[in-house]
Amino acid sequence: MAALDFGIWDQYRYTEIQAAASAADVYESHIRLAQLMEKVGFKQYHTIEHQGSYVGQIASPTVLLAAIAQHTTNLRLGTMIWQTPFHNPMRLAQEITMLDNLSRGRVEFGTGIGIHEHEFIRWGMDFTERQKMGEEALDIIKMAWTQERVTYHGKYWQFEEALPAPAPYQKPHPPIWAAAHSPRALAFAARNNYDVAQNIDIDSNMVKKFDYFRQVWKECGHPGPMPRTLLMRTIYVAETDEKARAEAEAHVPIDFSLGREFVINTRVGMGTSPRGVGNEITPDIQERGRVFREVGKSYDFAVDNGIAVVGSPETVIKKIKEQQESMGLNVYIGNFHVGAMPMEQVTKSLKLFGEEVIPAFK
Repeated sequence: MAALDFGIWDQYRYTEIQAAASAADVYESHIRLAQLMEKVGFKQYHTIEHQGSYVGQIASPTVLLAAIAQHTTNLRLGTMIWQTPFHNPMRLAQEITMLDNLSRGRVEFGTGIGIHEHEFIRWGMDFTERQKMGEEALDIIKMAWTQERVTYHGKYWQFEEALPAPAPYQKPHPPIWAAAHSPRALAFAARNNYDVAQNIDIDSNMVKKFDYFRQVWKECGHPGPMPRTLLMRTIYVAETDEKARAEAEAHVPIDFSLGREFVINTRVGMGTSPRGVGNEITPDIQERGRVFREVGKSYDFAVDNGIAVVGSPETVIKKIKEQQESMGLNVYIGNFHVGAMPMEQVTKSLKLFGEEVIPAFK
């Protein structure tokens, strides 16, 4: 099997920030968590961008990652995802290169377009145009990373001999990840030779999706090497299987709607549909909706389908090896901050994972 790097997907929920004395206290506790991660052997740190959302309240992930960079030495730093339609692409490109230089080449650029309609409505943006906006933005970002002068006349952005600076620390630029769920997004990532990341589907569907990605990539005739694949899963580790279940079962089932009232109790709400996906109802979106519903009801569904990996170090090692082998994974990202789980419990699980699970993959 290929080498496997481990990382964390760090979430800053509305409910966590509301319960704290200040957002500053929450940021400080997560910076300490990143320092612990590095100490116990994790290689990557990722968060997620949302605008006005209960899911994650990191409206400026580049600022957060700059702080993490200054308190760590070796962690790779990324966001799964930066929502490209919400950014002036030239501005975002320069922010990322500043972060890349401040961290001396530790940035992993996760790109995507966003999935919640209400975020676009609140900013006066057309939700249905986000795919084209994202692709145009990504073209400009790559130009800004590789050219001294950028002239671009597109549908959404225009630049006349822009002078992007500084240049990226990594050459030619930071690695580009595409967060891809749909067949269209997977094919887009494969055609562009991007690394690909996923976090929602059950294991059996993930095997099919990563296989499809590799098939399209091979058909494109890229010279290689093959892009990396990343999987994010909810993780809880304790000394025994029995103890792990007893401690995690209050938080798994996974309540993906935790703090949803922050959005629901507004005039805009989730947008034109209760799920917040507008009029986009595809088989893939329906399947992900089913998964969200089932993991919110059943601990066993989440564990049996690989959405949550819970158990002793030995059990967790066995499950991750099965996922790695079936999916061909290169990077494995854990969401250790499950639901409303207290930070002390999160830290205990993360530390045990670093000390007992990660060494099994070296």
